[in-house]
Amino acid sequence: MSYPDLIGLWEEGQRRLARSEPSERVVLERVVDELVAQLRRRLGGAFTTAELARLYEKQGTDWCFDVAVRVAPDTPAAWDLTTVAGAAFARYAREAIDYTTGRRIAGD
Repeated sequence: MSYPDLIGLWEEGQRRLARSEPSERVVLERVVDELVAQLRRRLGGAFTTAELARLYEKQGTDWCFDVAVRVAPDTPAAWDLTTVAGAAFARYAREAIDYTTGRRIAGD
């Protein structure tokens, strides 16, 4: 899958996070923050949206579940990968060198 195919899925995670119960949102945000930190470790320095999409395609989100359970062992809502992994990938995509207001820079 390519970035244009995935960004909608990832943005849905952000929308779900925004609609989450306020009492759970703090925990969900902690999980998303840790997932973003893990993505940063996996991709290293400068990266493109295509590289992020390749990482998603190759590694999937099973590893995200392990992180979510570790960070929020008593909050099953935080294990919803559609929400937390999607939000984390969407948030991290903003750091890509070819990201600009949700779209890639033409030609990259």
